[in-house]
Amino acid sequence: MTSIKEQKWSIPQSVHEVENYMKQRVGLGISFDLNERKLKILDTDVYLYCISGLCDTLFITHLIEELVEINDHEESGSDVFKIIENRLVNYSVEKNDQLDYMIDKVLSGLLGVVVDGADQAFIIDVRSYPGRSPQEPDTEKVVRGARDGFVENIIMNTGLTRRRIRDERLRFEMIRVGKRSKTDVAIGYIQDVADPDLINIIRKELESIDTDGIPMADKTIEEFLINQGWNPFPLVRYTERADVAAAHLLEGHVIVYCDTSPSVIIAPTTYFHHVQHAEEFRESPPLGTFVRWVRFLGVLTSIFLLPLWLLFVLEPSLLPEKLSFIGPNKTTHIPTVVQLFIGDFGIEFLRMAAIHTPTPLSTAMGLIAAVLIGQIAISVGLFTPEVILYVAVAGIGTFTTPSYELSVANKIARMLLMIIVTIFHTPGFVVGVTLFFIFLANMRALNTPYLWPFLPFEPKGFMQILFRRAIPGSLLRPSIVHPRNRYRQPPES
Repeated sequence: MTSIKEQKWSIPQSVHEVENYMKQRVGLGISFDLNERKLKILDTDVYLYCISGLCDTLFITHLIEELVEINDHEESGSDVFKIIENRLVNYSVEKNDQLDYMIDKVLSGLLGVVVDGADQAFIIDVRSYPGRSPQEPDTEKVVRGARDGFVENIIMNTGLTRRRIRDERLRFEMIRVGKRSKTDVAIGYIQDVADPDLINIIRKELESIDTDGIPMADKTIEEFLINQGWNPFPLVRYTERADVAAAHLLEGHVIVYCDTSPSVIIAPTTYFHHVQHAEEFRESPPLGTFVRWVRFLGVLTSIFLLPLWLLFVLEPSLLPEKLSFIGPNKTTHIPTVVQLFIGDFGIEFLRMAAIHTPTPLSTAMGLIAAVLIGQIAISVGLFTPEVILYVAVAGIGTFTTPSYELSVANKIARMLLMIIVTIFHTPGFVVGVTLFFIFLANMRALNTPYLWPFLPFEPKGFMQILFRRAIPGSLLRPSIVHPRNRYRQPPES
């Protein structure tokens, strides 16, 4: 009898040995969703293995019907293995002689068929993963544009991408990550556009991941892919929109798809990638530029408004006489900086509460918090009206940032600036803002300067950041991704 150690490498010719291995190592007979179906085809034992929750059981039933009918049309003594191979009515049938490989496929949702006396198994794709249909992402909604978005199924996500890019040079390389989870991760790129060095770096990093599993999917991959440490600023961009992912592929970026995750990783990215939104490209260039400038203003407001106003409160002499009204006209027993922090954390409490509150109740909760709590806090002297005003404006600026990760990072930077201003006043504001820009300028994500094209300065790239140009006028791909083909044109045959 073949030992378990030997069975680990090759499929034994006895189906009973395969069954024993499945019982000892995979949990056959214990796990209710691991199913075994035994058939007798031309006096030969044929065993089928599948995971019920990941397969299309109706199609498996149809396959069993086809196999059983062999007994009515073929004679005993024939080559059963070849006859069965001919009767497996499926577009994806693979033969393999590795037992571990077959088990991995079965646990991934495929059907394993072993035939007594044969040293190979059939692996049939009958997957039907549970999931939802494509719909517009809640965090990336547009007024005009596509309403489909990525879901938790990697096959469907790559299909949504291929629907938009029907180029024979589009590639999806599959890699399995996690010794226990064995999660499917795909690297997407256009072969004659993307930088080969970047592809090799990402492929090498994914293949070197040594962990049990990645239950947090793409976020775990990001932490292995990029050594971010305690840096709060996002070094890769996430998107749940298929059109956004396709647009970045055409620019020369590399996309990382992870099964079980409705978002994909775009690499490399800069700070300005995180403040772009699909809405800008669904409008005419003048309207898109206006929307972009308003968003830039919101981002700057979310970072610098509160520290700057706090500086004017601490040093009123900095304000011209005509602008002296912007300071607090009333005083309370609570220092202004403490009021600002309480208000800032209060908005964060409301945001978290809205996420964890059922949708029909979240709107009512927001109105109660905004009207009652804010007004009562002013009436009892906890806040001055100006604090509520400026905290609210800064909070709105935070919500205008398309990237949630960047908005939280900007909020942390704002709080640090407020602390420095409170301690050092004007020198603190100047030095703090300078250090903030130096910190961003020194950051690199996959060898990409974080503030490109502002630092290092590239005029053409910077103009495309400031102005939403018409697509016919955008003839060059961004140089920051080092594309093999700089010009946007159909590939030569």
